[in-house]
Parts: sequence; structure tokens; C-alpha cells
Amino acid sequence: MPDVTRLDKSVRRRTVLATGAAGAGVATVAAGVSAPAEAAGRRHFQHGVASGDPTAHRVVIWTRVTPTAASTPGSGKGPRVEVVWEVAKDRKFRKVVRRGTFTTGPDRDHTVKVDVGKLAPATWYFYRFRYRGTVSRVGRMRTAPGMLSLPGHLRFGVVSCANLQAGWFTAYRALAKRNDLHAVLHLGDYLYEYGPGQYGYGFDDVDIRKHQPAHEMVSLADYRQRHAQYKRDADLQDLHAKYPFIVTWDDHEVTNDQWRAGAENHNDDEGNYKRRRARAHRAYDEWMPARMDGTAALGDGDRLYRRLRFGRLAEISMLDLRSYRDQQVETAAPTPVPAAEAEVSDPDRTLVGRQQMLWLKRSLSRKRVQWKIIGNPVMIAPVTFAQVPQEIVGPINDVTGLIPMDGLPYNVDQWDGYTDDRREVLSYIRNHQIKDALFVTGDIHSGWACELPYDPATYPAQGDSAGVEFVCSSVTSNNLKDITNTPPRTTSRAVEQVIMENNRHIKYLNFDDHGFSVLDITAKRAQMDWFIIGDRADKTTTVNHTASWRTLSGSGKVQAVDRPVG
Repeated sequence: MPDVTRLDKSVRRRTVLATGAAGAGVATVAAGVSAPAEAAGRRHFQHGVASGDPTAHRVVIWTRVTPTAASTPGSGKGPRVEVVWEVAKDRKFRKVVRRGTFTTGPDRDHTVKVDVGKLAPATWYFYRFRYRGTVSRVGRMRTAPGMLSLPGHLRFGVVSCANLQAGWFTAYRALAKRNDLHAVLHLGDYLYEYGPGQYGYGFDDVDIRKHQPAHEMVSLADYRQRHAQYKRDADLQDLHAKYPFIVTWDDHEVTNDQWRAGAENHNDDEGNYKRRRARAHRAYDEWMPARMDGTAALGDGDRLYRRLRFGRLAEISMLDLRSYRDQQVETAAPTPVPAAEAEVSDPDRTLVGRQQMLWLKRSLSRKRVQWKIIGNPVMIAPVTFAQVPQEIVGPINDVTGLIPMDGLPYNVDQWDGYTDDRREVLSYIRNHQIKDALFVTGDIHSGWACELPYDPATYPAQGDSAGVEFVCSSVTSNNLKDITNTPPRTTSRAVEQVIMENNRHIKYLNFDDHGFSVLDITAKRAQMDWFIIGDRADKTTTVNHTASWRTLSGSGKVQAVDRPVG
């Protein structure tokens, strides 16, 4: 994407350190913000503020400025402007520690993304942006613990699959009300590509809120407008302002079931797929508080896999399982079953990509950190369905894509469709005696707690496990209950029981509910709590705890827990 890189070379960044007498002067100016300036700031900073990718000394901060009425997202209109950013130790900005300016314009959709450095480890900071005498809302962020420190615990919100058309973001609202998190892990499908009427709420695909623009996003302007619409959601704005995000993408950030050279939801009349993906990745780079290719500078590249270390307790490795994968195996007739079986295990096919595979192995081998947390966009635990009744195979596939109609026991969009990659990862864990590998996963609109068998055939007798996988449910996207239009705990309960009977390493499964999870890490254990919401169509619906599972350090096993952390 040489044109993408070229577009950003004219963007000017200037950063100053506010210390000593100079810092005192900055603090005095920064603290004097009037109520009219704050009100005007809501007009100029309509899309909120966000932070992300915290390290011990750096955090990315983000906003978008709307300098004129014509400067709408995706319009390509408006002047180049200079925005001031400030980071302080207090909410009233009397103790400003970092301050600088950032020049933005229509070439980057008037977004602002700054990688703020020279911060203290394990410290809460406040940040905001200023433009022409107005000020944004205040955001809060926290740096990671120092490299050699051993924090008592780490606690993360865990979310994925937030379809704005399918309901209100109650899960985000509930997480934003908590005061006990360090960051939020978003495991993919931060937004959806579909137009109104294409993928909504429940069996009839009702649009609780209609996507903008009013068609499937394909152009750069489309992706920018859709990101802007999601960033206008009040609950998502509150959560971004409260905690730093650590994100990766799955498929819907570009289009459904994408692979490195195409996608299920990409047609010839939509143009060249790789150009479409480049537009989607550029908009993601502009609108998300994440480092691409290790930097916050726009256009440096589109490598999203990266590591974030939290002292000696944990390191999070966020995977990208879309950009490098081979095309999914075709399992529908007339493909012969033996041929498809051979293809999913073909060592020349990859989900992860060879370069990322080497990187993942290095992540798992890090000896100075205890918990190796893998931010995993699609499920790695093997799943077979030998006894699932054929009449419910279709409805399950509408939600999860788990069961090929020809009876193949693979989810070919996930690690089950690329079994040699999974074998390579799990064998590496076994051969190098790696402990405390924890895969945290989104994608399939359901909650799971699984062990990771080296060999599913011998697992029931031997119980050998390479690690643990916790899967969070969807924020709003339809699940099995919604697609089948059946009451809770009826059809889904029967399916859950059959799946767990056929897969003894799966200990918990919930096909019914939407919500979020909370992951708490200590030296002794890692625990995931699942929280569920009521009706997605109800903006004020309830939130309740439904299940908790943990893995003890060194065990590679999961066990049920009576109550959530905190």
C-alpha cells in the first residue's frame, strides 16, 4: 500500500515533555477550562476519546476532531488543523506530565493518534484533547506494570462480536460502570460490514439500529463512516474513556469469512478484494487506539499481531488470524469427505502464517513471564459432532459455522479447519514443557471453558492438556437461541449436552446468552467470569453473573467456581 504510506507523510507531530517550570506553566493553562469550552468540545470531539496498547512507559491515546460542519467522517472535507493533547496525574489537570500537538486533516479523516511515552509504570493517568479553545471529555488510562515487577493480580474485561444493528451495547455499559479493571480485551468483530436488513436482531434480522452508511461497507469512506457510527455510541464511548483497549480484528472488520486473498462476503462487483482490505485496514488504523507494525503512526503497515507485557505475571500476545490464512476448505457437496479431511490437515495450508507462527512460539517460550495469554480471534479447542441430529445442524451453522453439512467433524473457519497449525502449536507446548498457556477467544457468540487436548482420541483416558481456552459470548450478535427462534435452554441445551458428551475436554458451554466476561489473573490461578444481559432490544436491560471457571497454575485444567472475582 505505497499510496497509504505516502498520504501520511505530510502529517506533522510534535511532542514536548512538561516538567519543572515549563510543566507548571502548562498545568496552569490546562486547568483553566470553562463550562462553555467543554460544551463546545462535545461539538468538536463528537466521537469521544480512547486509549490502548498500554506498556510500562507508553500508552496510545486517540480522538477525532470535527473542525467544521462539512468535516463529517469519510467526507474528505475540511481543513488541516492542530490539536493539543494533554496527559495528567489528576482529573482536573493540575499536574500535567505530558503535552504536545498533533496536526490532522481529511487525509486521515481528522483522527488523532498519539503514542505517549515517558510515563511511570502501573500508574493511572488522565488525558484529553483541545481544539480552538474547546476541550474533549476526559479519558482515563493505566500503564502496564514494570517489566521486572510481580503485580498481585491483573483484571481485564473481555468482549467480542458487537453488532450495532442487533441491539444496544449493554455489555459495554456494564463494564464502564466497573472500577476494578486494568484494561479491556476486544477479540474481534468490533464492528460489522453489513447494510440495514442484512444482519440484525434475532430470527427476523430486525434492525434495532440501522447501520450507516445504509449499505455494506466497501469503500474507504464506507469504513470510515461505520467506524464513526460505532464511536458515537454512548456506552462504547464511556468504556473507551474509562479503560485502555487491547484489540485485534476478526473477519467483519473487513468482511465475513475473509482469508488472505478473498472472503465469503466479497463479490466481483465489489472490486478487488485486496484493495478493499487495504481500505478497511487503513480505516482501522485511523480509528482504533492500536499500534500497527509496532507504531501509532498511520501507514506504517498493517501487522496487528503484537505482545504486551504486564510485569512477570503475564504477557498478552494478540493474534491476527485473517491476514495470512489460506482459504477455508470447501466442505459442501460434491466435495468428497476423505479429500476434505486430507485438506484440513494439509501441512502446506496455514491459519496463522509462517512468520506469525514463529512469533507465537517465541511468545509461548518467554521464560520471564508466568501466564502466556493468547488473544485468539477464533476457537482453537477441537470440536466434533458425531451425534448431533442433522435437523439442527443448519441452525447451529447459522450462528457458529461449526458443522459442515456433509458430517465432517470440523469448524473449517477456525483452528479445526487448519489442524496442522494447531498440532504444531500444541506439540510445541508439550515438547518444551510450557506451562500456563491460556487462549482467550471470541468469534462464535457463545461461552466456553475448555481444556486443550494434545490428542482428542486419548484425552478421555489420559486427560493430557496443553493449556486452557476461555471463550467469551457476543456483545449483541445472534446466538443459537436467536437463530432458531426457540425459548432459552431448550434446543440450545440439547445441543450443548451432545457437544460436551462428544468432546470431554469442553467443560462449559452456553449457546443462549449475550454479554461480556472478566478475566482475573494471579500467580496461583486464572479465572474467567461470564456475565449475561437481558433483552438486547432493551436499552436498560439487566446484567447478571452466570458462570465462573478457573485454571490453577501449572495444571492445564479448568474447574468451576461458585462466585466471580471481586
